[in-house]
Amino acid sequence: MKKYQPWIGLIARLILGGTLIAAGYLKFDELDKSQMAVRAYELLPVSLANFLGITLPFFELAIGLLLVLGAATRITAGLSAILMIAFMIGISQAWARGLSIDCGCFGGGGQVAPGEADYLTPLLRDTGLALLALYLVKFPRSRFSLDKHEEKTIA
Repeated sequence: MKKYQPWIGLIARLILGGTLIAAGYLKFDELDKSQMAVRAYELLPVSLANFLGITLPFFELAIGLLLVLGAATRITAGLSAILMIAFMIGISQAWARGLSIDCGCFGGGGQVAPGEADYLTPLLRDTGLALLALYLVKFPRSRFSLDKHEEKTIA
């Protein structure tokens, strides 16, 4: 199994990084919709939600790019895990509170007609992405990475 870890790490980096790049790219040129999507969760004061709606796409792009390149993999994977867990908390609380919103994960977002909200699919996706991120935290070495290969893994 140990000889396959660098290849598994590469696949994990590309899936996680590619997903973050896609999510950030689809939001960065429509920041008003990104702000609306964050506000729809009704978790944060409007000014903080708006700030998050503006900065989140650029953060996703940066983290995704670093992951695809394999630069600072353990750190960027850790940040990705935190991000995915935060998304899972946000989606779960919206579902539990009966809000009818689109997650806004890949653009759009905001209120949707009652009964049209899908919470399970994004929760399952984000759980899978969080698991990939945690794998990379534990095993950051991977093929075709800019990281140094003598980096030790967490025991």
